[in-house]
Amino acid sequence: MFTGIKEMDSERNTKSERQMGLSDYLSMLKGHGAFGVVGAVVLALSIPILLSSVFTGKKKAKQRGVPADVGGEEGTAIRNAKFTKLVDASDGATTMAALFEQSCKKYSGDRFLGTRELIATDSITGSDGRKFEKLHLGEYQWETYGQVFVRVSNFASGLVKLGHDLESRVAIFADSRAEWFISFQGCFRQNLTVVTIYSSLGDEALIHSLNETQVSTVICDSKQLKKLSVVSSSLKTVKNMIYFDDAVASDLPTNISNCTVISFSEVENSGKSNPVDPVLPIKKDIAVIMYTSGSTGLPKGVMMTHGNIVATAAAVRTIVPDLGGNDVYLAYLPLAHVFELEAESVMLAAGASIGYGSALTLTDTSNKIKKGTMGDASALKPTVMASVPAILDRVRDGVLKKVDEKGGLTKKLFNFAFSRRLASIEGSWFCSWTLEKLLWDVIVFKKIRLILGGRIRLMLCGGAPLSGDTQRFINICMGAPIGQGYGLTETCAGGAFSEFDDTSVGRVGPPLPSGYIKLVSWEEGGYTTADKPMPRGEVVIGGASVTAGYFNNDAKTKEVYAVDENGMRWFYSGDIGRFHPDGVLEIIDRKKDIVKLQHGEYVSLGKVEAALSSSNYVDNIMVFADPYHSYCVALVVPTRQALENWAKGAGITYNEFSELCDKVEAVNEVQQSLSKEGKAVKLDKFEVPSKIKLVPEPWTPESGLVTAAFKLKREQLKARFKDELQKLYQ
Repeated sequence: MFTGIKEMDSERNTKSERQMGLSDYLSMLKGHGAFGVVGAVVLALSIPILLSSVFTGKKKAKQRGVPADVGGEEGTAIRNAKFTKLVDASDGATTMAALFEQSCKKYSGDRFLGTRELIATDSITGSDGRKFEKLHLGEYQWETYGQVFVRVSNFASGLVKLGHDLESRVAIFADSRAEWFISFQGCFRQNLTVVTIYSSLGDEALIHSLNETQVSTVICDSKQLKKLSVVSSSLKTVKNMIYFDDAVASDLPTNISNCTVISFSEVENSGKSNPVDPVLPIKKDIAVIMYTSGSTGLPKGVMMTHGNIVATAAAVRTIVPDLGGNDVYLAYLPLAHVFELEAESVMLAAGASIGYGSALTLTDTSNKIKKGTMGDASALKPTVMASVPAILDRVRDGVLKKVDEKGGLTKKLFNFAFSRRLASIEGSWFCSWTLEKLLWDVIVFKKIRLILGGRIRLMLCGGAPLSGDTQRFINICMGAPIGQGYGLTETCAGGAFSEFDDTSVGRVGPPLPSGYIKLVSWEEGGYTTADKPMPRGEVVIGGASVTAGYFNNDAKTKEVYAVDENGMRWFYSGDIGRFHPDGVLEIIDRKKDIVKLQHGEYVSLGKVEAALSSSNYVDNIMVFADPYHSYCVALVVPTRQALENWAKGAGITYNEFSELCDKVEAVNEVQQSLSKEGKAVKLDKFEVPSKIKLVPEPWTPESGLVTAAFKLKREQLKARFKDELQKLYQ
């Protein structure tokens, strides 16, 4: 469900160059002195020993999910143990318009949406002659809930002045920012359906999305306005294009015909001068048609009702501890993704502050931040952040790499502190989680936490299963629990969500209280609800978060949605899960990722990729299996720094990184590493790729090879590297 800390940059492509900066990591030891460090370590070790006799024994396992009698012939449904009835409203509000108005009245004077001041833009020339844009950003400028409500009302009236009515749709085609959110809520004040489109979407998918939904108005930034101008002749129904006011006049395209091009502020001012009464939606009205980035083919538009969005937001609020007006959320993920949309809806309902940033300005060492100035996290000092597993993996790799580079006492102290904290989390000493924790935080981890502002108290994660090692690493180094969730666009991000007192890893929690989850046997794949010691099967989600289906695609809707005899709506996810005895779900496979080889063996591509990604040489990997062969192969994007360090030590000479990737010695080195990782997790021989191809360029959402949540787009990857894959089987 929840999606990342990503430093996406086409300018600097290596894994190491996208890491969080830790260049001053060694300074964490300054001020302690040798005696201070040794004394603190002795004290840290002594306290648990002295008090261990008082705080011992493991807690009894808590029952988090229980059977629910909701009918249906397939499988046994599980519900959240804390709720006997589904949560489908937020303090009585059942629509996004009602939720927005409710929060704006309740928190009228509190700060709500924050945007950083742009002080200057510099152009830097790199060693290779390429130019890079660097931003000097100032402090956050805030608008209160009351001020935002006025802007939303004005924008809504401005849309009516442009000619919008209940039969027309508005598309938002832009990166996340305050105006995105204001546009979104403005549409709901007039019960207009919003079409959300990823800013990284290609021309064909963009045209398809706008034409299929017959959009009348597109709201965008200047960059996307240029893209729209290129395809404007193919857009059948678009009459208006509204661009954000920070666009430079000279950058605005002049070749858009048969379309009104107008600034955001002009629409607001028009609405202010011509106010109209709101036309508010009801629970079952379609709020959003969300186009997925699509791992295969053209994107599909998922129809979300107001009730769907509110139900998930309300359910998440019951799980996240003490979320309220004191919390600050750093928003930098795409609002066109259901995860960020729901995360910000949760913050709205709780009265929290939302500060907007970007993936390229997130930290002090991010690629678009001018040297010596603060990144978004340092300026905002958020208490809550969201991420996807792929990005948390990169955070972990970045920290460990810097620790290795420092070596000596720094590395020894870090490893020792980490091992102590790990033991305390997985053990039973109460004092290890309090007194000793505080000591290690001061000695070792405080400086690391400053990377993200130093105040993070919890993180939200989703989009794919998070590895146990990475989850523990973030728990310890960032000092925050991770709420790992599971859901899909088709369930409005609602599914399962881990509870914050659950310290286990590799699981996604019990069902959210907005719905139920059941497992349905998949005999062909060998997963059944009769399996021991835990039932396994396809994950099927039912309840208030399950969406209305795919826009203009009844056949696909009927394929994966179903309504039971009690009127309960269910979605068949295609994911394979198992329920632990305490009612907590674990995702273990995906039906589409399982391929049957020539001799009948089944290979789970996702499982193999997750296992092999542990190699230090792997930045990204796609395993490919051909049913007409007895082995699988893989495309590997190598970690540039790791491979170049190996080449230096091995005396391998080359001019370009692409040349190194083609060298037989480099391919053999990476393949040996993959074999080692495969053996460590006991993969069968046929599961480990027999041949690999090293791909020098990383896969980003901009390249169209991964989704915005960084899931592999297998069909696009197979098409792009068709020749390379064929050669691997020769």
